[in-house]
Amino acid sequence: MFAPDFEMILVGRFFVGAAYGIDFAIAMAVLAEFTPVKLKSRLNTWQGMWYTAVCLNLVLALVFYSWNVGDTIWRYSVAATAVFGALILVLQALFLVESPTWLARKERLEAAAVAMTRIYGRPFAAAPQSERIPVTNLARRGLANVLLIFRGIYLPRTILAATVQIGQSIQYFGIGWYLPLISAALFGKDFVYATIGALVFNVCGIFGGFLSPLIGRKLGLRRASAIGFAAVFVMLLTLGLFNGRMPTWLAVVVPSLFILFHSGGPGANGKSLSSLSFRSELRAGANGVIGALGSIGAALGLLVFPIFRAKYGLETTFLILSVVPFIASIICFAIRWDPTRTAIHPDNEANAPQFRGDARDGAGFMNPIIEKTRT
Repeated sequence: MFAPDFEMILVGRFFVGAAYGIDFAIAMAVLAEFTPVKLKSRLNTWQGMWYTAVCLNLVLALVFYSWNVGDTIWRYSVAATAVFGALILVLQALFLVESPTWLARKERLEAAAVAMTRIYGRPFAAAPQSERIPVTNLARRGLANVLLIFRGIYLPRTILAATVQIGQSIQYFGIGWYLPLISAALFGKDFVYATIGALVFNVCGIFGGFLSPLIGRKLGLRRASAIGFAAVFVMLLTLGLFNGRMPTWLAVVVPSLFILFHSGGPGANGKSLSSLSFRSELRAGANGVIGALGSIGAALGLLVFPIFRAKYGLETTFLILSVVPFIASIICFAIRWDPTRTAIHPDNEANAPQFRGDARDGAGFMNPIIEKTRT
């Protein structure tokens, strides 16, 4: 907020990006850990929250604009995010609990029992030392765990999650991020009208985002992504072929449908797929890697859209970018893995430690060598 020059903004943006990437990856991993098997698709609710935040940012921008702050309006927006960051920090300190499975895999069974007691509000205790079954410590492998997501049964899952994450990032940041420009072309270049137009488009994202858990439950995350990409492809094709020749109402409907199909399908599923497809000690690392790939896609979208728009025009740019959801849709139809359509939780797959006791965590699998204290 107080950056005096562009170099300081770059440095700050680097640390903000790193913090966001780490925090989001871990938060989604924790949610995946504690979400019951039959409710896996509810993880997609984050997408509705995302678009709620986007709309709130646009409302705040209108408020800051009314203060006549001029070109420093960006500083006020950054300051608002700092307030939310501080609030989230306090909430994490109060409520965030470490994964019991991850702790148990690190042989920290006492800490795992404490975590489970805090999560479920019932007393848990580690089994006596003499009764514990030796387990292979899988949570200290570091880079080996990260590389594991590119091997064996995990490779198709990584390709699927990365395809969804990269594809949705390119299409959103290439098109969705420039909705104010599209809105300005429709409603005029006045800041207020352009922002309100972008707000209308993104409200569709709220509906799609909060509908995505239902869509994911009915279709599965993979098919929801494939169909969502296909629908986005049709919308981009329509914009490319008929933009500028459509009646105003249709020019508003098509970008709105773009956001609706994006948020209801692939927009939510990239993070959810990477969070639900890997066992506990791989989950956060997979989220980080796939999130980083998604950020590369976002950067490409932000970079390519204005360059192509200046060189080829808006309509041709839409047609070029439509290739992204088209290819992503084909890949999603081709790879058959879907974490919401399998009875085996990743933590119960090969190489998982032995289990005993009758304590089940929220994801529906046994925590190793932890017993519920009976009273």
